[in-house]
Amino acid sequence: MSAPRRVGLNALFLDPGVSGGSETYLRSLVPALVEGFPATRFELATTRRGARALREESWAGSVAVLDLGCDDDQPFRRTLAEQISLPRLARARGWDVLHSLANRAPRWAGTASVVTVHDMIFFHHLTMGALSTYGMRWAVRAGSGGADALISGSEASADEVASTLGVARDRIVAIPHGAGRVPARPLDVQPVRERHGIADGRVVLCVAAKRPHKNQRLLVEALGRLPDDVRLVLVGHDEGYGSELAGAAAQLGVSERVRLLEGVPDAELEALWESAGCAAFPTLAEGFGLPVLEAMRRGVPVACSDIPVLHEVGGNAARFFDPHDPGAAAAAIAACLSDASAGARGREQAAAFTWERAAAQTFAVYERVWVGR
Repeated sequence: MSAPRRVGLNALFLDPGVSGGSETYLRSLVPALVEGFPATRFELATTRRGARALREESWAGSVAVLDLGCDDDQPFRRTLAEQISLPRLARARGWDVLHSLANRAPRWAGTASVVTVHDMIFFHHLTMGALSTYGMRWAVRAGSGGADALISGSEASADEVASTLGVARDRIVAIPHGAGRVPARPLDVQPVRERHGIADGRVVLCVAAKRPHKNQRLLVEALGRLPDDVRLVLVGHDEGYGSELAGAAAQLGVSERVRLLEGVPDAELEALWESAGCAAFPTLAEGFGLPVLEAMRRGVPVACSDIPVLHEVGGNAARFFDPHDPGAAAAAIAACLSDASAGARGREQAAAFTWERAAAQTFAVYERVWVGR
């Protein structure tokens, strides 16, 4: 089968440090594609802030990074760039395939189109304002309807994409991600712990944006059922849910044991991972669940929601709990904190997920849609 010679990558979603799992997907998959398929020229269209950040990457010299003159927090300009400028660019630069990396895509791409639809959370949960939600739903439906193929990170997510969008399931390929980004070199652990008021005790760490569907309140409610030496550290961009979490901690009398952090640099976050006796993820919905693998890769025992997608990711290495039951969450966390073998099981599970495999399977989709046109 002939390989496409020029592939465009749509990263108009990128707001560095804010974009969460989609940013990890971009920064991990793209270098794996570049390394795995050197005969193909990859060109990446992104935001102004995204272009500045990505040009600092070690792989940027092998990829043309194109600034389309908008940012993710400029919805009108971003939509015009995606729906009008991007298809023009695809034709002008002779892209054989355009791969949109995070949910949204042009309705008419001007070439073979592949869209990674990470999840359907914004169809089922209010994670942003009403106008942004409806705009996002329109853009996802438009781009998915015009795509030659869709990619999602898990079988569970692919099933949900098909049922929500009314897309034939055989148009969607489930391609698992790798196990997150390469760990940074950590800062010294003890000074980080002291700075955040967790110098002693056992740490339960949750790395996720603070949003209602991430359900961190359940962990706050579970904390009072755990021994007094357990500290809960919630790391992630606050999208309006942090005040509810702080209020719940105060109401339940556990404020001194809860830390709400955001904007944590990679090296400092790595020190927090090293401090953790358990990583807990009470999410109500996920497309894949990268933090579960990021914890396991580091040998941190994982307690997480009993939902299908996290069973795909966590396998037999995680402990699962009902995400509506704080008592069940507390029991799972306590079991993790006392399980000496959980770290080794997690590392073995995480090793099965690689970006090299994800890149190979993704490129196979490019080949199929390009030849198909």
